[in-house]
Amino acid sequence: MAGLQQVLVGGAWRDPVEPAGELRAHDPATGEAIGPAYPVSGRREVGEAVAAAMAVAEEFSAADPERIAAFLDGYAAGIEVEAEALVALAHAETGLPASPRLREVELPRTTGQLRQAARAVREWSWAHPVVDTATGLRAAFGPLGKPVTVFGPNNFPFAFNAIAGSDFASAIAARNPVIAKVHPLHPGTSEKLGRIAHAALLAAGLPAAAIQLLYRVDPACSGLLVGHAGIGGVGFTGGRAGGLALKAQADAAGVPFYAEMSSINPVFLLDGALAERGDALAQEFFASCTMGSGQFCTNPGVIVLPRGDAGDAFLAAAAARFDAAPAQVLFSADGKRHLAQAVDALLAAGASRVAGGEDPDRAGYWVQPKLLQVDGAAFLANPAALQTEAFGPVSLVVRSDGAAQSQAIARAFEGNLTATLYLAGDGSDDAAAAALVPLLRTRVGRLIANRMPTGVAVSPAMNHGGPYPATSHPGFTSVGMPGAIRRFAGLHSYDNVPDRLLPPLLRDANPTGAWRLVDGQWSREAIGAQG
Repeated sequence: MAGLQQVLVGGAWRDPVEPAGELRAHDPATGEAIGPAYPVSGRREVGEAVAAAMAVAEEFSAADPERIAAFLDGYAAGIEVEAEALVALAHAETGLPASPRLREVELPRTTGQLRQAARAVREWSWAHPVVDTATGLRAAFGPLGKPVTVFGPNNFPFAFNAIAGSDFASAIAARNPVIAKVHPLHPGTSEKLGRIAHAALLAAGLPAAAIQLLYRVDPACSGLLVGHAGIGGVGFTGGRAGGLALKAQADAAGVPFYAEMSSINPVFLLDGALAERGDALAQEFFASCTMGSGQFCTNPGVIVLPRGDAGDAFLAAAAARFDAAPAQVLFSADGKRHLAQAVDALLAAGASRVAGGEDPDRAGYWVQPKLLQVDGAAFLANPAALQTEAFGPVSLVVRSDGAAQSQAIARAFEGNLTATLYLAGDGSDDAAAAALVPLLRTRVGRLIANRMPTGVAVSPAMNHGGPYPATSHPGFTSVGMPGAIRRFAGLHSYDNVPDRLLPPLLRDANPTGAWRLVDGQWSREAIGAQG
């Protein structure tokens, strides 16, 4: 197939080898193909990418951490130099607003993540070194010694891109080569990021094959990226069906698989909050549900709303906003189809439509925002079907008959990324909230009060994770350094090993200057200087 864009394999940009097909980006507003053609990689190319990454894993694991940090910082600077071109590409391929979403929000978040990863590398904060002199044991997190495969999602062309996002930065910070399987909906954006990354990698003096980039992979050989014995771990952000299919292949090979897959992010509106500021909450909810056409993994997909005058007023105010909302554009034809299927499934399970008309009959991937509702008793009778994720500007209102039923609804929720409680400022909702907190705490990664869940701060205290099916493991986050880095690290323990054979971080002299947990006390000092 002539004229296909290059892939990054084996340390260099090269023409594709034995491609299994081709793809192009599409303008979501019109559905028309845009930009050049990109290859679908077949078995030979995928195998060569895996082999190249494996071949440099040992060298990359031993790389000077300062070079790793220099690469991450240099990559962030390179992205900023090319910011306008990157924003234009991402806007064309995703339909997301150039400003403020891409230019002022997502691009700075991406460079910020890279720089936070660089700082974690320099400070060794991700390694969590522990020294126990009484037993002669010392331990710290370290590289896997194998490459990590990262699958990027469709909804964040920068901040979660497989070649630039948090998973990428985390795997590199732990000194693992990365095979980036970027999302095929924004190939041009990903290619440009990949070229900036490769240049920064070479400038830092790191192995040229430490990064591989593929656009789409023939499903017949996708198992090579996750189920190969030479793969050390996988980071995945995407839908549940695809994530579980890849996870099964990884599990069969014993490859750790960290997936973010689905979440409906329940929001509980308590009586006092509704009485205090119901109309403002209706606007806040509507804005959150329709932000980015609802294509956020933290979109408020379910609202638990008590019956009563205040609840009725909130529902009417929210419905009026949904009815007045213009059509919004999704990323792809598949996204539009999946959203329609999800809405149909919710209606078939007993929900009814409160607001929002039929999707417009026009070119492109346009949908009409929709608000659905269901009785609390009906929700409890069929909770699995009524927790179908609708990835778009759609939300389900569950009308609760009181505190006891709200608690039962909380118990029925699957694992989610977030849950939110809206409380009155005068404390009148505190008792109801106190009863819900322990029920929600074990069902979500992040428990929120008095704000919608769509904002995800890049903070060391952030947990962008949660119990299954939100993710494949409840103990890890995909956002926030240094915690996100530890997904792609192994815990290295040393028992009675002579000081001269230990990694510098764990030696008595501590030449790294990093904080260490020494005999139960955090310290930067050499062991001999204690006490």
